Amino acid sequence: MRCPFCGHVQNRVVDSRQASDATAIRRRRECEECNRRFTTYERVEEVFPRIIKSDDRREDYDRLKVARGIQLAANKRPISTTAIDEVVDRVERRMLDEGRREIPSDWIGMAITTELRNLDPVAYIRFASVYRAFSDIEEFIQELQSLEASSDVSDQGQE
Repeated sequence: MRCPFCGHVQNRVVDSRQASDATAIRRRRECEECNRRFTTYERVEEVFPRIIKSDDRREDYDRLKVARGIQLAANKRPISTTAIDEVVDRVERRMLDEGRREIPSDWIGMAITTELRNLDPVAYIRFASVYRAFSDIEEFIQELQSLEASSDVSDQGQE
């Protein structure tokens, strides 16, 4: 494994354990050249379905692209990188459970909005506003009111 700091290929594993969802092995490594530590993850390579874009193009699934979209929505919010990774993991698991060779990008967008709605309402609204491409302020306000109404219902259940 190449050190991300100095590029040296000799390193040693300092710690190894299962990731929280047991789908990966997390390894802490230390570079033998610069002595800096970094983390790697070892996962089973799964074959993800191809993504059908809205203009009918097909492209390979890209985990980093999904994570980047969520990170943008979560910018300056109290959401950890671990929480974002867990959202991506849950969306991927649901996608694989579908068992399809191709899946529409809309399906992924809806899965992410569902996850973000439960995680952080501001990140949810940010993501939904881009994903759904609200055409006017009224659609945006309706979505906010829907979020507020569902929040009020869950708050009443806790009293």
